[in-house]
Amino acid sequence: MASLRDIKSRIVSTKKTSQITKAMEMVSASKWNRGVMNAKSFVPYMEKIQEVTASVAGGSKGVNHPMLVSRPVKKTGYLVITSDRGLAGAYNSNVLRNLYQTIKDRHQSNDEFAIIAIGRVGRDFFTKRGMSVVLDVVGIADQPSFTEIKDIASKTVGMFADGTFDELYMYYTHYVSAIQQDVTEKKLLPLGDITTSSKLTSYEFEPSAEEILEVLLPQYAESLIYGALLDSKASEHAARMTAMKNATDNAKELINALSLSYNRARQAAITQEITEIVGGAAALE
Repeated sequence: MASLRDIKSRIVSTKKTSQITKAMEMVSASKWNRGVMNAKSFVPYMEKIQEVTASVAGGSKGVNHPMLVSRPVKKTGYLVITSDRGLAGAYNSNVLRNLYQTIKDRHQSNDEFAIIAIGRVGRDFFTKRGMSVVLDVVGIADQPSFTEIKDIASKTVGMFADGTFDELYMYYTHYVSAIQQDVTEKKLLPLGDITTSSKLTSYEFEPSAEEILEVLLPQYAESLIYGALLDSKASEHAARMTAMKNATDNAKELINALSLSYNRARQAAITQEITEIVGGAAALE
């Protein structure tokens, strides 16, 4: 049985840990509120740019942009979004496990795919397993701006355009609620299904539709990446807030259990001391 000093030491250290996790929970809650607002405020822009792009691409006959056309797949690109640090429950492990299993099922060789990683955890995960990480970015802010990922987004779209890979999938965590975040796979390129939008508006083009799409389609693809990043950040903050709350609750339960053990051990020690005193006094009579 542990001594009173050992139990007391565990109680003190657990209380200190619970104070840290409680502080981290409060910080994550603040970041979560802003992250959800950022993700929701970006939705109207995404809906509008998709509507305009679909109208231009679907309302013009003879438009045949390379980003809209499927081609024989020789190499696949995977863009994965994770965090730069842990302590977020299963946020990182869920998306990494899903993508890793997908790669194992679809490909026989590392030459058949390439990985673009946003976040240190994802980059380190695939690098340690000997998989090709062709692009990566770390140190993304908790409330990211588009300028932080514009370079990697434009390079990713450019790698599809120059034939480095023939299709691109995006893996990220979609925010549903504070307690639910779902791993999502989305085919980013080619944009073959963009013309399926039901909201088609008639536009007059100046210059031609082909020239407009040459500029608009890369911007649309980059916006999809940024929207997924905002969604992932909201999910990350929610997952970390929940994980820290669970850690704080578990620490409180452990403190209660240790306090009960401490009181029982202290009572037993006092009882033993009384018994020894009474026994010693009886022996002197």
